[in-house]
Amino acid sequence: MDLIALPAFSDNYFWLLHNGADALVVDPGDAAPVQAALATHGLRLSDILVTHHHADHTGGVAALRAATGARVFGPARERIPEPFTPLAGGDVVQALGVGWRVIDVPGHTAGHIAYFAPDVDGAPLLFCGDTLFSGGCGRLFEGTPAQMLASLDALAALPADTRVCCAHEYTLSNLRFARTVEPGNAALADYERHCQQLRAEGQPTLPSTIGTERAINPFLRSREPAVTRSVRERAPTATDEVAVFAALRQWKNEF
Repeated sequence: MDLIALPAFSDNYFWLLHNGADALVVDPGDAAPVQAALATHGLRLSDILVTHHHADHTGGVAALRAATGARVFGPARERIPEPFTPLAGGDVVQALGVGWRVIDVPGHTAGHIAYFAPDVDGAPLLFCGDTLFSGGCGRLFEGTPAQMLASLDALAALPADTRVCCAHEYTLSNLRFARTVEPGNAALADYERHCQQLRAEGQPTLPSTIGTERAINPFLRSREPAVTRSVRERAPTATDEVAVFAALRQWKNEF
């Protein structure tokens, strides 16, 4: 299998996974980059996986379906371009000979889902849309802090070597914030240098891994004493873990 991050818009990635003949694409907000990649690699698009309803994730779905006949899968509780197969947590989608387990991850949107496969070429693979970013998490447009914290907990519980394929190149800005929250985190400092080098070379910082995110991402580390202390210095009334997480997300919104 070959995994390709297709750049789109100003900072999106559409994830294309293929076996040399057939391909799936995740969250294609624009058909053109996907069609160009299919032509370049001589691929047939078999499946489209959608994590949530925002236009930068769904804008190319109808055109790609019409051009290729690909099957479309998406969250049951969100408006996705019809026709599509609605999915909810616990469902399993077969695509490219791989079983993708659906995980409910509300927070960024009310019905957001993620797709997880335990073994794609020897390592787990996660398509998480705008729920988990490297060094960050999605804004809470429709869900609650409690929902997002639970969603991130579910993703953080995946195997450490799980490749994290999120939908935006937000890593460096996220890491600047993370360093402000947890300046003494040596793993974070090392990772930031690594990501800066990748971007200087014109390379994506993604995919990350769950193990890396557990070590450096303040939104997966909101219960860590150093992170909690930083948050409470700004928000002394954040006395429980959900309140700490909410204050951390608000701090990032204002950063």
